[in-house]
Amino acid sequence: MSGDTHFGIAGVQMQVSAFESNVDRMAAYLRHIRMRFPWVRMVLFSELAALGPKHDRAEPLPGPTEARLCELARETGLWLIPGSLFESVAGPEGVVIYNTTPVINPEGEVVTRFRKLFPFRPYERDVAGGTGFCVFDVPGAGRFGVSICYDMWFPETTRTLAAMGAEVILHPTMTDTIDRDVELAIARASAATNQVYFFDVNGVEHGGVGRSIIVDPSGYVLHQAEGSPEIMAIDVDFAKVRRERERGLRSNLGQPLKSFRDRDCDFSVYRRGSPDFPYLHTLGALTKPN
Repeated sequence: MSGDTHFGIAGVQMQVSAFESNVDRMAAYLRHIRMRFPWVRMVLFSELAALGPKHDRAEPLPGPTEARLCELARETGLWLIPGSLFESVAGPEGVVIYNTTPVINPEGEVVTRFRKLFPFRPYERDVAGGTGFCVFDVPGAGRFGVSICYDMWFPETTRTLAAMGAEVILHPTMTDTIDRDVELAIARASAATNQVYFFDVNGVEHGGVGRSIIVDPSGYVLHQAEGSPEIMAIDVDFAKVRRERERGLRSNLGQPLKSFRDRDCDFSVYRRGSPDFPYLHTLGALTKPN
């Protein structure tokens, strides 16, 4: 990559309604960010920000809401990661629902989509898990990876994105439970162990308890929000990511990505059906406790 290695990203911790469309509110934020922070080139909203968390609002993709979001990206000239939408896919056995993030470029084009790998089971019912990982390049800047909410509880997801070259992880979430403090720790650990910027953006009201967090590749917290709506504009430095991956985080300390690459061990736990770990099969079914 050549040119300026700095890239402005704004996370939006927004009020999300479960009962009506939130797209007009997103539009207002995008227009305000374009005016208030002209150096910002990308905006990230929280999980299910556009239409809220109800399955009956699921749409095929491409669909009308995604088209509106594309228009907003084109109008403002911003990269737009609008959190996610419930996507409906008609199949031979009926409609399947995915939790899907479109990635929209400043020309208003969907360059890729990512389906959440780990629905929050057993609570996030009737939502299928995706099977593909998502990275994309911004010309002249760097490579980005996308994951959603519960995905980050599985360190394999962020490690895979980093191994695919992601330098920034864009992570919309919708956490409205008492374990948000655990997620803050996971976000910091994910950033440091994978030497990436980690943008973990939560919503408020029906969209979560807030407390969004943005972490740099050394695990330093660049910003942590409280529980009210907030725009979090951060200047990412891709040169910092590349320098620390080459020399070590926090001024020439650990080089975890190289150490992972050059490891002596194998991880047989990742082989499906491996007979080496019978304990996992003693844990019972993945169901809600009574």
